[in-house]
Amino acid sequence: MAEQNVQIPDRDSGQEKKIIKISVRNLVEFVMRGGDIDNRRTSGAEKDAMQAGSRIHRKIQRRMGADYRAEVTMKHVVEEDRYQILIEGRADGIIENPSEVVIDEIKGMYLDLSLLKEPVPVHLAQALCYGYFYCCDHDREQIGIQITYCNMESEEIRRFREDRTFEELKTWFEGLIHEYVKWAEYQYRHELRRDESLRDLEFPYEYRAGQKELAVSVYKAIRMGKNLFIQAPTGIGKTLSAVYPSLKAMGEGYGEKLFYLTAKTITRSVAEECFGLLRQRQLYFSTVTITAKEKLCPMEQTECNPDACPYAKGHYDRVNDAVYDIIHQEMGITRETVLAYAEKHQVCPFEFCLDISNWVDGVICDYNYVFDPRAKLKRYFADGVSGEYLFLIDEAHNLVNRAREMYSAVLVKEDFLAVKRILKGKAAKVERLLERCNRNLLEMKRECESYQVLEDVNLLAANLLELFGELETFLEEEKSFPDRDAVLDFYFQVRHFLSMHEGLDDHYRIYTELGGDGSFRVKLFCIDPSKCLKECLEKGRGSVFFSATLLPVMYYKKLLSGNEEDYAVYAHSPFDPENRLLMIGSDVSSRYIRRNRSEYAKIVEYIQAMAQSHRGNYLVFFPSYQYMEAVERLLDESQDGSFVWRMQESHMTEAEREEFLADFEAEREKSFVGLCVLGGIFSEGIDLKAERLEGAIIVGTGLPMVCTEQEILKDYFDSQGENGYDYAYQYPGMNKVMQAAGRVIRTAEDKGVILLLDDRFLRREVQGMFPREWSEYGEVTRRNVGGWLEHFWSQKTQDNKMEMP
Repeated sequence: MAEQNVQIPDRDSGQEKKIIKISVRNLVEFVMRGGDIDNRRTSGAEKDAMQAGSRIHRKIQRRMGADYRAEVTMKHVVEEDRYQILIEGRADGIIENPSEVVIDEIKGMYLDLSLLKEPVPVHLAQALCYGYFYCCDHDREQIGIQITYCNMESEEIRRFREDRTFEELKTWFEGLIHEYVKWAEYQYRHELRRDESLRDLEFPYEYRAGQKELAVSVYKAIRMGKNLFIQAPTGIGKTLSAVYPSLKAMGEGYGEKLFYLTAKTITRSVAEECFGLLRQRQLYFSTVTITAKEKLCPMEQTECNPDACPYAKGHYDRVNDAVYDIIHQEMGITRETVLAYAEKHQVCPFEFCLDISNWVDGVICDYNYVFDPRAKLKRYFADGVSGEYLFLIDEAHNLVNRAREMYSAVLVKEDFLAVKRILKGKAAKVERLLERCNRNLLEMKRECESYQVLEDVNLLAANLLELFGELETFLEEEKSFPDRDAVLDFYFQVRHFLSMHEGLDDHYRIYTELGGDGSFRVKLFCIDPSKCLKECLEKGRGSVFFSATLLPVMYYKKLLSGNEEDYAVYAHSPFDPENRLLMIGSDVSSRYIRRNRSEYAKIVEYIQAMAQSHRGNYLVFFPSYQYMEAVERLLDESQDGSFVWRMQESHMTEAEREEFLADFEAEREKSFVGLCVLGGIFSEGIDLKAERLEGAIIVGTGLPMVCTEQEILKDYFDSQGENGYDYAYQYPGMNKVMQAAGRVIRTAEDKGVILLLDDRFLRREVQGMFPREWSEYGEVTRRNVGGWLEHFWSQKTQDNKMEMP
């Protein structure tokens, strides 16, 4: 129930009343829900189709006569003593002629229409709301209510029609709104207290250098409803500098709900701590952290149906009471809090968590809950739904690749054959359609030597659409059979492919690829996700993208918002440059043609020099696991006992990751060196302050491996008049380098060393991507690096002695 608060005059008293604003769809879905969660139903059980539904809507609307008005915005106000409830929505169509008026609610679906015996209750309820609004506005005593269902594949239409009197509609609507009033009362009281606390809220610390200017920029951007890109060095306090001015703006009416979006769990924890800190300063502001279903599910297996899960059975009968309980008792609602209340009320923690988000002021969540078409919160971001939302996008450099994944779609030929084997003898028509699609893919495969860029896949898409409809009907009818989960996963892959195909434009490339194992796939590759992201961002008021590595900013503007005129701020580092030593090794290279034992031995020498120069903890980042393992073997052979090391393993569990990081806490008489992969789990998002980390070696410029997609990216941006090599290789590579280097200096007291090992770092075009803080560096070799290190650490030791009382 995405809600909005605005001020409008009270017609009677002349005073302004606060308005609680809710959409028709969210109102009826919230009040009328009940029963079980059951994921054995396909998306057809919701009866709403995907993006293609808007196309069907328009097609049906065009076929209607001159007395048909399409997409009619309607509103209705319910007066309460101290506030008003504004219910608004958009009727798909209204038929107006001298003899009658009919409200028409259109729903596209893939399900066989013959299975529908009556309208879906929430669809009928939406139409009844619009019928009541129309009667109130036009003083009518009776109105027709029509629900129009259209099959997305066959375009077959089925209508359900009934007439209702005004008195019937009034009685029904008063019963509906009565169930909502206690929630509106809570919202009214909560937001009065929240806004008062926001107006009085003060910044909790003395501003660091550059921090106040950063906060002012965020406030101004939100007030003006603009996007803002912030490049700010690690340790400046980016989170607080973005959150605090956003809250102040909300307190003045510039925003109704804050979304703090992250790419990793650890940055969600940072956001929780930030809000917790401000609550200690009397902030009254509720937040919920949305956690992935797999991490919230209390069952051994995530089977969301009433037969397998007691929390799913009757969930919707209990969940509103659970939500009402938690929002009256808690302010910072974390994963642990959600689990405790879910157990108390015996509800599904994940669905419970999503419903809590309706009633809190801030939502801390992964990017996909706002942007991913498969996971986004439709209560806020569905077609026709928007609000005064504020988006704070942390570690925004991650959003480029994440968004490409969200808006791309892939199908693998072998999956069609696997599903056909599972369904053998169970669904003859589905089997035939699977074989037809398989033949389409086989023809493409014969024309593909390694990979091939295609103009279109329209024939395949047409056959997939027919397959999808039949598969949906089959899954609705057959709730249990061996390997049903595999078939359901395939169903969702086809659904996503069709959805993305509907929105194909010049930002995409379509390609087929033959894998080394003989597998064959076709992919709709979203190269520039800015248009898709922009559609989501426009659902809100303003967005702040921030990161320590948002360079070059024009690259991120182009790919994230699509607007090169968006505001941008470069925050200067508040840290003493004397506390950091930056060096570039000129006698080593990580180029593929130079990857040999001799080159690996040079890396070992540099590691030894760093570890022996000063007892401490260090990280070394390598371009690949293979490279790292080759260097580790030489370290073993060297039998150097002056320091100890540990290597990152592939596919580490969460416990293994924590164990690896715990090594940086241990007291030792020798240096400790962690060997990691550049761009991996330890190259960003970890916070090792002070002596926990005192240096990092970065081997190579981080360039992605040459592969099909990187070459398609390069060719695409070349065709757009940009430097394709920069977009596909240089910019992503340098981002990984800067992220890894950012692990070293985290606070004003930190001191540390950054050593870049690759002679390409000396090139002008590479240094053109360096952050401003890297303007001074030392060019070193294996011969003199020890001297540089010794001088730096001896100077720091002397400084520490001078600071002692």
